[in-house]
Amino acid sequence: MTTAVFSIRPSPPSPPNPRQRSLHPLSPVIQALKNGKRGDDDYHATLKTLNSRDRIVPRKSLGQHYMLNSTINDQLSSIAGIIEGDVVLEIGPGTGSLTNVLINAGATVFAVEKDPHMAMIVKERFGQLDQLTVLQEDITRCHIRSHVSSLLEKMNTGGVVKYAKVVSNIPFNISNDVVKQLLPMGDLFSDVILLLQDEAALRLTEFQMRSSENRPINLFVNFYSDAEYICKVERTNFFPQPNVNAAIAKFKLKQESEYPQVTSKKGFFSMVNSAFNEKRKMLRKSLQHICAASEIEHALTTIGLQATARPQELGLEDFVRLHNLISEPEQSMHESVS
Repeated sequence: MTTAVFSIRPSPPSPPNPRQRSLHPLSPVIQALKNGKRGDDDYHATLKTLNSRDRIVPRKSLGQHYMLNSTINDQLSSIAGIIEGDVVLEIGPGTGSLTNVLINAGATVFAVEKDPHMAMIVKERFGQLDQLTVLQEDITRCHIRSHVSSLLEKMNTGGVVKYAKVVSNIPFNISNDVVKQLLPMGDLFSDVILLLQDEAALRLTEFQMRSSENRPINLFVNFYSDAEYICKVERTNFFPQPNVNAAIAKFKLKQESEYPQVTSKKGFFSMVNSAFNEKRKMLRKSLQHICAASEIEHALTTIGLQATARPQELGLEDFVRLHNLISEPEQSMHESVS
């Protein structure tokens, strides 16, 4: 697979100006930004934001790494196919550089920012623009469905069902949480485009059948979406530079009718988690809380696997068939009633 890589090469630093230094001392953060070779929006927006209200250093606890390369923001918008009239959820708008690209493409943006300082900055940058709503809240605790549904209802689509999109440069430390939150919302979002840690993007998108590297999150991603690794993004494109490179990942969300047919989604993922909690054990041992070992062995051989199979030896389809064979009928009945 050919991997595209985006990078920027810093230009040589300008000679120091003693007079300017004495009047307006520059922190190492601002000086690093001034030395970079970037687009106008990147330079001015980031410099102004980080230097406002004496707030200069990004917060490590929030995983803040600001994008300095406008080409990558353009690429994110292009991959999502943003056109006029689209509704876009942006998680962690930061300085608003990606927000600006999305708005210029004609999108109505619903931005969720946990940092109250940055939320205020984005609001001030775009003023009372009708195309932007900024919510200062933790995305993992936010009732996204109600907010985005409300925006979609206001759009005049002529009776055509319209889906929103997600385009975000998210903090690396909440990648799994965001994926788990958004991917089951195929009735609300059509595409989720995320800038993630490179290793995480590979782990989430490069799913291999019956691989020892598979985890419950791989099955979750493939259950709810068609995932694709788009390209690698060098860490030099961020400020401050993270310790690892990033990558763009695209998740095409499935509709309910496209999900693998299981008797209970809740029961299915509970079974998968139980299996991988003790992945060194054979399934006939780790799933005994669901049914007898003999029944599990029979189900495994019925779907063409060894009675001694371990979880990493199964693909998504295998787990689906196994679940449907060993799940208790009353479990699915209870879920449908509740």
